[in-house]
Amino acid sequence: MAQNPPLSAQDIRTARIEKSNLRERDLAEQLGISEAQLMAAHVGHGVTRITADPDRLMTAAEKLGEVMALTRTPSCVHEKVGRYANYHSGEHASMVLNEEIDLRLFPRHWVHGFALDQQTEKGRRRALLVFDAAGDAVHKIHMREGSEHGAWEAVVADLALEAQNDTLQTEPREAPEPATSRPDRADDLRANWDKLTDTHQFLTMVHRLKMNRLGAYRIAGSPYVRPVAPQSLEALFTELSAKQVPVMIFVGNQGCIQIHSGPVTNIKMMGPWLNVLDPGFDMHLRSDHVAEVWEVRKPTRRGMAVSIEAFDAQGRIILQIFGVRKPQDRVAEFEAIADTLPEAAPEEVMS
Repeated sequence: MAQNPPLSAQDIRTARIEKSNLRERDLAEQLGISEAQLMAAHVGHGVTRITADPDRLMTAAEKLGEVMALTRTPSCVHEKVGRYANYHSGEHASMVLNEEIDLRLFPRHWVHGFALDQQTEKGRRRALLVFDAAGDAVHKIHMREGSEHGAWEAVVADLALEAQNDTLQTEPREAPEPATSRPDRADDLRANWDKLTDTHQFLTMVHRLKMNRLGAYRIAGSPYVRPVAPQSLEALFTELSAKQVPVMIFVGNQGCIQIHSGPVTNIKMMGPWLNVLDPGFDMHLRSDHVAEVWEVRKPTRRGMAVSIEAFDAQGRIILQIFGVRKPQDRVAEFEAIADTLPEAAPEEVMS
């Protein structure tokens, strides 16, 4: 991807008009620019450059009432409807924590911000958009019909930057980290795995052993992990829906992880897309991007944490699914469903 768009801002705006049926992300890819550069080209034409500081953005979002929070990766889109509240700031990691909007934020990746306010054939479209240094989307906050539209202009004015440039320079996108294993330290991995008391300790542990998450899964073996057939996610969601077993679904990029807690009900396959289309929660998963799926068990103080985790062909994590302990402990039901998923064929297991 070019760091500096060869097209002028006017060229980009013209392309947007000519291809109004395309989503911004798809149009940007066609034009060979980042989505953030596409947004920048529209500054003064329904777009305002704003701060990307999560401390200011999350506080501002609370004033907008009920909105839709969107976090995506190349393989999965996670959408939650609710109100931003209970924000906790942190230098390296922040969070929004309530029943509707549950986010983990990593501020160093919140680099470029825009406020979008445009009239479309479908009505007024307003959103706060955040992108990383490469110009890829980190998090989006979309206004809805019932949002506090009366607060919008004041929020944007407060967040607006002094410089309103219609061009944007981006940095090269970081290459995905491939699976990193140390087969010679497999026994150390298992010994340290047994000592875990919290799932958050896992990444620190594998990094200390000079591995990463997927690399550790590939060499841990039973009873720590089990390779699951990549095509089994549809069966998993169908069974979760049928039995109404609540789950926590984590989807995230470098700058934001978004979490849904609760049941999933309306499961629809549309081509390669596995969709959850529920009131207050939508998820769109490119099932053809799923290269590896693992059933993972990690000991904690509250018992074994069982998860189903999917990865793409580059080794990037697509999503994690856990059982829910509160308000009722349904972890055993989730584990029972996970255990029924077919194991990956030998040729589907990477090494």
